[in-house]
Amino acid sequence: MALGGLGTLIALERAVALGRAWGYVAPAAAAAGALCLVAGAPARLAASLLTVAGLALVAIFAQIMRIQPSMHTAVMTLAATAWPVSTLLWMRGWPISRMVPWLTGFLVLTVAAERVELARVVRLTSVGRTLFLAAVAVTFTGVAVTGPAPGPGARIAGAGLLGLALWMVRYDVARRTVRMPGLTRYVAAALLAGYAWLGFAGALWIAGGTKTARLYDASLHAIFLGFIISMVFGHAPIILPAVLRIALPYRTRFYAHLGLLHASLAARVAGDLLPSGEVRRWGALLGVVAILLFLANTATAVRSTSAKRNPDA
Repeated sequence: MALGGLGTLIALERAVALGRAWGYVAPAAAAAGALCLVAGAPARLAASLLTVAGLALVAIFAQIMRIQPSMHTAVMTLAATAWPVSTLLWMRGWPISRMVPWLTGFLVLTVAAERVELARVVRLTSVGRTLFLAAVAVTFTGVAVTGPAPGPGARIAGAGLLGLALWMVRYDVARRTVRMPGLTRYVAAALLAGYAWLGFAGALWIAGGTKTARLYDASLHAIFLGFIISMVFGHAPIILPAVLRIALPYRTRFYAHLGLLHASLAARVAGDLLPSGEVRRWGALLGVVAILLFLANTATAVRSTSAKRNPDA
């Protein structure tokens, strides 16, 4: 999910933005690596393809940085370096749990930098920029420290994640746009809910939440479902038309999959913390339903637009 799915989408978005043929190496290699895993090919082949994808993405950001230098692009470039590091650790035989901080760094810092890119609309102050860079530095330092010292590194990274969540709640335009109607409110609601889960995960990491299986599970899903997938749900009506050249009109029913995602995650986390295996299982099941409902609602919205354009099809 982190590299084969989301990584492919991020790489494709940036390759389209760059507009150079070689940039498509990143999403192509990422998709190929994911397909190798699904097909049961040797793990080393999949890891090699995903490493190539990560290095290509770093090259894309480096080129964008050369053409149009900015703070958010610099942070995205830093975030992208975490991708090939994670796959190289995988090739060296490290367990997935030791890769998670690097995957978290890649995805969270990329999303945060994209929000900074949008924050230019509200003219981010020097204090805001300083606080953002401080949170990024703490997060990435903690991720790097998890290599030699997993426990202390996770606590440092957790402080960075909590700082990023608080920063986005304070400075992101979502705090204002949630009052607006239609798609704008839906996107803002998805973002703000995601920031809450990111802050929760950061607090768990600070408290040593990576030391036990149930707290590790709670923090893992708070990051990758509560934050990342909520970002996907919120940005899909904006990014998919730009990247795939398809119309995806907003529908009120989008709140159904968004609400179910967060309700199911709350149940899963509650099952981890109580602990209750039954509550946890129901939360996991409803989480799958939320993602399937997202796919169904998205496909229905796309199909309805296509039918209007081609009534005789």
